[in-house]
Amino acid sequence: MEDEERIASFVVKGLQAEGHVVEVEPRGDLAVERFVFSSPDLVLLDVMLPGADGFEVLGAIRAIDPSLPVIMLTARGDVEDRVRGLDLGATDYVVKPFAFAELAARVRAHLRSVGGAREPRADALEVGRVHLDLLAREATVDETPLTLSTREFALLGYLMRHPRQVLSRQQILDAVWGYTFDPRSNVVDVYIGYLRGKLDITEGSSMIETARGMGYRFVG
Repeated sequence: MEDEERIASFVVKGLQAEGHVVEVEPRGDLAVERFVFSSPDLVLLDVMLPGADGFEVLGAIRAIDPSLPVIMLTARGDVEDRVRGLDLGATDYVVKPFAFAELAARVRAHLRSVGGAREPRADALEVGRVHLDLLAREATVDETPLTLSTREFALLGYLMRHPRQVLSRQQILDAVWGYTFDPRSNVVDVYIGYLRGKLDITEGSSMIETARGMGYRFVG
């Protein structure tokens, strides 16, 4: 996934010459959907993407596939940006401009390193009465369909991957919105409220508990 058409074309042609099947998605807000339906063996991900930045896309990918090799491509050479990507789960980090031979070698190395040892990709999550189909992007409670926005779906998926674990607002913000989002924002609390309104069919109980002063816990 690369936002500069010229560089993307150069990388695609080079990888195809090495025998790889390559797909390109120039927009971050469409990248996760393409990832879900393409099931790639490796992702090249640019940080500077329109629609959603690479950190947000990486967080969404990691919510679905914890062990897929993801190589970040970016002109940002700052240590802080590299640390952000690696902390979010990037496998490797290549700073532009780069030599294609080096990039191709890294691709080969990461594909060899995972081989058949990757964790199986989760196509669905189920916690208590809630079922999340990650491929169809559908959510149900007691088999009743829920209508969720893209961000609500990503938030619910992250919570369901950590059932009964207290997650801080900062952890949730980093995983679902990315490191570039203002940590002072109350967006996490707002979206937790949205989810509760859709999940909590039974009055007097909530599937998302508040751990006062700590964060939130999904109990299903």
